[in-house]
Amino acid sequence: QWIDSGNRTCPITKLPLSENPSLIPNHALRSLISNFAHVSPKESSRPRTQQEHSHSQSQALISTLISRSSSNASKLESLSRLVRLTKRDSSIRRKVTESGVVRAALDCVDSCNQVLQEKSLSLLLNLSLEDDNKVGLVADGVIRRIVAVLRVGSPDCKAIAATLLTSLAVVEVNKATIGSYPDAISALVYLLRVGNDRERKESATALYALCSFPDN
Repeated sequence: QWIDSGNRTCPITKLPLSENPSLIPNHALRSLISNFAHVSPKESSRPRTQQEHSHSQSQALISTLISRSSSNASKLESLSRLVRLTKRDSSIRRKVTESGVVRAALDCVDSCNQVLQEKSLSLLLNLSLEDDNKVGLVADGVIRRIVAVLRVGSPDCKAIAATLLTSLAVVEVNKATIGSYPDAISALVYLLRVGNDRERKESATALYALCSFPDN
């Protein structure tokens, strides 16, 4: 509407725009605005804490990520912001896990888009920091995706995948599950042989964690 009204400046900075500005829809922000608009006057008049703001923000990002109509660009934006939100906040990690976002993240791991794959692995790694999530992630099929990434992913994705295995292996039952999965240990050993410094470090750490279980 601002552009259509003949304005050729940025409504925020007042700086001039290019003759034919390239406009990219920000679906995550639109969702946030929509959610905010539905807050009752009583609620909106009360100052929100930082945690409440983060929870509200995460809900909009989750909605974008699990929506089948979302583009890869909007999913990538949501993943990137969810990675930042879940890095240090345990309550948000639990909320994100309970929202059903794990399935959507796993679908992104299967993507041939390496950036999307890397961000989804980073989100799963953050979620795995919660002990209650470690067994659930394995039950949801994360091991199959990790092994596939260890074989054919980008160097950064391989390193994150190996780190994720280390995190999951904190739980004893997961050590057995990972060790018995076809190619899991051999994929780590292969990475230890041919990977770059970061890949070799992360694969060695994962193997060390897995080998505390005798059968492995």
